[in-house]
Order: sequence, then structure tokens, then C-alpha cells
Amino acid sequence: MIVEGRLAHLKGIQPHEWALRFVFGGLCTMAAGLIATRWGPAVGGLFLAFPAIFPAGASLIERHEIEHKRRAGMDGTARGRAVAGVDASGAALGAIGLAAFAAVVWKTLPKHGGWLAIGAATATWLAFSAALWLLRKSRLLRRQRGR
Repeated sequence: MIVEGRLAHLKGIQPHEWALRFVFGGLCTMAAGLIATRWGPAVGGLFLAFPAIFPAGASLIERHEIEHKRRAGMDGTARGRAVAGVDASGAALGAIGLAAFAAVVWKTLPKHGGWLAIGAATATWLAFSAALWLLRKSRLLRRQRGR
């Protein structure tokens, strides 16, 4: 399965589904803030790293794919799970990029200040995430050619 994005698919997302994603993300962020207030920023940061959007997004992706296949007269359960799995794979790659971001901020912030640390960390995150995505894509293409 090749990962791709299509902006046209955004039209199919209902307003309540957008609200679910934003509310869930906001609640996770608020909980991390409360934890940081009680136990300090290091502990709060661990909880802020919780993938706030992913659980809602994965369930919506699966449901949309099942519905799409059902309208075509097919059972889309397996396809829905596969598509949600591909989304999870992308989230895992993004998490590795986020870990690189955090490491750069952790090491550069005390010495160089906020803007430089955030800029360097953002560039690192982008480079790590893009490199991992390209590596995965090339491996998938090689695997498909071998079939």
C-alpha cells in the first residue's frame, strides 16, 4: 500500500468528527498541563507527548474506509484496519522525528535560547521525518516491484 494524501478527502469529514479530534487533543493537552502543574514540567512533558490526535483519527479513518467500501457493496473491515494501520505506521515515524526534536531542544535550549533551539529542532524533526518516510516509501516500492 502506497501512502499518499488527497485534499479532496477532507470534504468527506463531518464537522462533528473535526470537533472530536480537536476536543480530544485539547483535553489531552489540558491534562498534561495539570500534571505539569502538580508534578513538574518533566513529568508533564511526558504526558504532552501522548498522541492526542491519533486515537480519534485512526478510528475515523477506519470507519470512513469501511463506509466507503460498504457503499460499493463490499465488506471494508479488513481494508479499514489496513488503512488505519498505515496511519499508525506514519504516526510511529513521526514519533521518531518528535524524539529527535525533543533531543535537540533539550541539548540546545540551555546554551542558545528559545528561537535558535526551536528552529534547529524543527529542522531536525523535518529532516528525520522526511528521511524515514522516503526510506519507507522506497522499501515499499522495491517490495511491490519484486512481486
